[in-house]
Amino acid sequence: MRGGECHPLTASRIAVYSLSKALAISPLEVYNLPVDLFSDMLQIHGEVEKLKMDEMDKEMRKVR
Repeated sequence: MRGGECHPLTASRIAVYSLSKALAISPLEVYNLPVDLFSDMLQIHGEVEKLKMDEMDKEMRKVR
């Protein structure tokens, strides 16, 4: 999962799980999304998570 190789089925299940958690919808709804929308939403979610991490890092530096 962390930069290593994993089976495609496992990777797709992780992606479905992540997106369903992020959007607060059932995994079945994620499975029913068109592939291009699924891919776009997963990419957007990743960028949002990066922004959150950056903001948390900034706040932690302020505290120190």
